[in-house]
Amino acid sequence: MPQPVIRLARPDEYDEIARVWMESWVSTGLAETSNFLLANLRARIGREIEDGWTLYVADDNGTISAMLALHLSKLYLDQLFVAPAYQGQSLGRQLLTFTRTQLPDEIELRCVRENEKAWRWYEREGFVFETEVVNPATGFMMKCYRWKRQQPFG
Repeated sequence: MPQPVIRLARPDEYDEIARVWMESWVSTGLAETSNFLLANLRARIGREIEDGWTLYVADDNGTISAMLALHLSKLYLDQLFVAPAYQGQSLGRQLLTFTRTQLPDEIELRCVRENEKAWRWYEREGFVFETEVVNPATGFMMKCYRWKRQQPFG
């Protein structure tokens, strides 16, 4: 089966991206599906793009299977969410590999402390824990991570 194609998101896809984001977030067990959550995520997409997000999707023959939001100027991986039907198929790793092509020397990210599956995955992928901070918008405790490209010896 061919891998989904990672490409820039189009504005006409923002509703579907918000749905994928919500379903993936709900799959962590940290939220419940609601029209309120969906509307908030949909509104946030536009605000975040205005604030500097570069938004990508994983496109599986017309089906959005994941979303990836990078803040390139800040070396920041802001959001990486894989639709539940696509989880466990290495799509997250494909998105992270793509992220490293966009941010080849250093990447920062934050992960909700209660989302242990996610932060353990980032640790396995070479990210180093630095500190914890409270997200003032959500109240969640966030684990802050950084990855730096290994410099060759010599």
